[in-house]
Amino acid sequence: MGSITENVRRVREEIAEAALRAGRKPEDIVLVAASKTKDAEAVREAVRAGVDACGENRVNEFLEKDALGAYDGAPKHFIGRLQHNKVRQITGRADLIQSVDSIELLELLEKRAALLDTVQPILLQVNIGREDTKGGFLPEAADEAVARAAELPHLRPEGLMAIPPAWEKTEGTWPGAKKYPYFDEMYQLYIDIAGKKYDNTHIWCLSMGMSGDFAQAIVSGANMVRVGSAIFGARTALQP
Repeated sequence: MGSITENVRRVREEIAEAALRAGRKPEDIVLVAASKTKDAEAVREAVRAGVDACGENRVNEFLEKDALGAYDGAPKHFIGRLQHNKVRQITGRADLIQSVDSIELLELLEKRAALLDTVQPILLQVNIGREDTKGGFLPEAADEAVARAAELPHLRPEGLMAIPPAWEKTEGTWPGAKKYPYFDEMYQLYIDIAGKKYDNTHIWCLSMGMSGDFAQAIVSGANMVRVGSAIFGARTALQP
């Protein structure tokens, strides 16, 4: 695998190809570098290479790298499952929390943001595959969740996020006529919710697609992708 800079360039080329095939502008796709287990210098290189944002899965890693200035020059997102006892540490520090997966978590974030006198941008995570091992609102509950979030003055819902079930590419699937149904279902849900124009919301973001499938996600309608191994290489234990 090439350097991080070369990998970012390659990913950008794939993003552009997918966007153009879908009749969209490449610059409208937000590239989030998912840097789980990668050290601060690797994140800095990704920022220098021009990623649009950095995403962390673990609160402790987020805080450690933030203290080292790893994210300077790019927005920082929290993209992992947020434990309730970590809400205090991440609220107001992440530019976007992508993984809000329950009403209880919404209310905890609202309480903490109110104490800080800030407004926290969030995405609502949807369990589009209805998997027991993943968090998120079921598709039929997503509308109600966005409506509830819109009532909370210290949160700003900006869209939806999903981690669909794994899928196997088949010969000719990309670029081909057959789309990935979970991505298509998420896009339709996003369009339906964005069309309702709730107060206190700015629904613009559909975050889906990772290293193995971000091109297909873009074709299906994603405007934010979270790319880790295609930028940084395989994950390794975080070095001290």
